[in-house]
Amino acid sequence: MNEAIEPLNRVAFELGPLHIYWYGIIIAAGALIGLLIAMREGKRLDLPPDTFTDLILYAAPIAVICARIYYVAFEWGYYSKHPGEIIAIWNGGIAIYGALIGAVLTAVVYCRLRHLPFWKVADVCAPSVILGQAIGRWGNFMNQEAHGGPTTRAALEHLHLPHFIINQMYIDGTYYIPTFLYESVWNIVGFVILLVIRRVVRLKRGELFMIYVTWYALGRCYIEGLRTDSLMLGPLRVSQWLSVVLVIVGVGLITYWRTAQKNRPLYSE
Repeated sequence: MNEAIEPLNRVAFELGPLHIYWYGIIIAAGALIGLLIAMREGKRLDLPPDTFTDLILYAAPIAVICARIYYVAFEWGYYSKHPGEIIAIWNGGIAIYGALIGAVLTAVVYCRLRHLPFWKVADVCAPSVILGQAIGRWGNFMNQEAHGGPTTRAALEHLHLPHFIINQMYIDGTYYIPTFLYESVWNIVGFVILLVIRRVVRLKRGELFMIYVTWYALGRCYIEGLRTDSLMLGPLRVSQWLSVVLVIVGVGLITYWRTAQKNRPLYSE
């Protein structure tokens, strides 16, 4: 039975010689949905109407480039021997932390040039970003990547997963833990938490974004430990090191703003 399982086709459709992959479509869908949510909240907070449409035009390509640079840098042993594959992003191999770094740096420069408060823009973007990440993980699902270690079909069925997920986790004769799904669910829960918090808590500016950073980093630190394709740095994975740093920074900044900046503007101001 196992030998008959065929993976889902990574190619959504073809336009002549051009192949359109599900990976790119899913990533784009996540970005678009996030953009619409940010635009709606930005309008409520009286940000200029074109704030987020302009921002994503700059941030999206820079984020993808930085995500690829980040991944290639930590896998340089391989890519130095296969330089032709450096730009083969359609085969997977981008690091979300690299994308986040690129997007944040772009937003900082963009806000400075547009004379916009960075932390206010970052707060509005936070729920959109984590939802986009949740959706984007299904691109990894289509590529059969970002999975955990070997497991059994019985173990996957015990989790009451749909058969299409179980079958897609059958790779080269072995079933694998669907860590892409764990992170997607974690991010969806984070998205809901951010939506609730920004309505019921008197947040200071920047706190919603730092709550996002802390929530995402906590989940990523654990889930990364289950994966088998992680970028390594010493005894831990690169993402785990960075997650620990981000949790410290997130909690530290929120504590500082709450204790030392009593007059810091509120999120809703």
